[in-house]
Amino acid sequence: MKAKELDKLFDDNKEDVTQYFDWSRARRPGLEQKRVNVDFPNWVVDRLDAEAQRLGITRQSLIKYWITERLDGLGANVGE
Repeated sequence: MKAKELDKLFDDNKEDVTQYFDWSRARRPGLEQKRVNVDFPNWVVDRLDAEAQRLGITRQSLIKYWITERLDGLGANVGE
């Protein structure tokens, strides 16, 4: 299907156009994941775990949140 045909189907709102997309190949630009490894002393991991448990989230979520919060505070345009 050509893009113009898809645009017309979408604009006319007569058909669900999502059937024409291959969602297995969908990407979120600027939000791709990249694995990194960081070594922490045991006492840091213990404190991270305690704080994550207190908040009811995972250690990984806590670390991501804190790093993102810090980067946003620096005024950096993360992801741009």
